[in-house]
Amino acid sequence: MLVALGLLALAFFALPLIGLLARTPWSKLPEILSREIVRDAFRLSIVTSSLATVFAAILGVPLAWLLARAEFRGRGLIRGIVTLPLVLPPVVGGAALLFALGGRGVIGEPLNQATGLLLPFSTWGVVLANTFVAMPFLVITVEGALRSLDRRFEGAAATLGATPWSTLRRVTLPMISSSLLAGLILTWARALGEFGATITFAGNLAGRTQTLPLAVFVALESDREVAIALSLLMVAISLTVLLTLRDRWWRAL
Repeated sequence: MLVALGLLALAFFALPLIGLLARTPWSKLPEILSREIVRDAFRLSIVTSSLATVFAAILGVPLAWLLARAEFRGRGLIRGIVTLPLVLPPVVGGAALLFALGGRGVIGEPLNQATGLLLPFSTWGVVLANTFVAMPFLVITVEGALRSLDRRFEGAAATLGATPWSTLRRVTLPMISSSLLAGLILTWARALGEFGATITFAGNLAGRTQTLPLAVFVALESDREVAIALSLLMVAISLTVLLTLRDRWWRAL
């Protein structure tokens, strides 16, 4: 019975992929993937997801360190807020970003009046939306690695005269490097596949905010073969990421 149910669950996950492969226009695939709209969406997705990963690393690693090492009241609440984008519907996250950073947002309006910067419906808006939904993966992974790290190594470095910054740079980060790398890759992959927050906060402008998931959404109504080809491309990228990471991320939790 358990084997039968397990195989049924496997079929549930495999059948959509089989359906996608069966409908793929293999003979036209090189021509479809070389079209300008596909190249623009692919380029924009790579650039925005990479920038989102950089911002997530700059902000997320210090945040993970605080959650793992600092003792303060309300840490559980802060951890809940940080991980909220993991369970929050992406469209709701995009709407929240719009209310906060939009042209009439709580922060966006005075920012626009002071600098002329308007984040919604721009490439930087895509980066911001991607960072918001993807950074929790990095924070969770790095925090888990820091919690499981044997702190005696850091103590030994301190007794030998190493400064806190030197200990972090030469002891702590190298020891969690595999988990940090796994978190960065997961963050990049999640940013690459983001749809709801992006279309809500940044819109769907070809060549400007239209990433691969948004291009799939548009192509489903106008050109089914392009939608299938783009979907297959994203499946290939995501599967490669998962096979590369294997169980590293789960060990970090």
